[in-house]
Amino acid sequence: MINLAKKKVYVDTSVIGGCFDEEFSKYSNMLVDKFRNWSFIPVVSETVEKEIKKSPELIVKKYEEILGYNAIYLTITDDIKNLVNEYINKKIVTLKYENDCRHIALATVNEIDILVSWNFKHIVNDSKIGLFNSVNKNLNYNEIIINDPSEFLGYSRYKLK
Repeated sequence: MINLAKKKVYVDTSVIGGCFDEEFSKYSNMLVDKFRNWSFIPVVSETVEKEIKKSPELIVKKYEEILGYNAIYLTITDDIKNLVNEYINKKIVTLKYENDCRHIALATVNEIDILVSWNFKHIVNDSKIGLFNSVNKNLNYNEIIINDPSEFLGYSRYKLK
């Protein structure tokens, strides 16, 4: 188990929206509480912000709350664009899901400790994680740790039925 003290935690849009979803709210809100208590450092990005702008007001307000906990804000650079292109060229996901790759590339290039998401199809997916990390290793990046919020917080891995 990793030491969770002051870890930088990249939260994708699904985690923020999950604060208001019956199925995901318990662990999403527990994570936000950890940010509020300064247990972890929240990390967001311009990709998260663009996705959030299309969301209902209560999700926008939750995002703004997270920003208020001294969140690290990541921007897209050429290195990130290149890594996203590599993920897509390797057919880990299709171009339609480019933002999912962008979240992973942002966390990877910026050496964030962990990425959390409720996206089990393209992000929190063991086979996809292996493929992302294979590309990362080939390009001399560190492997990225990806979990859903429940697993990250020390509970058994949450699985959709």
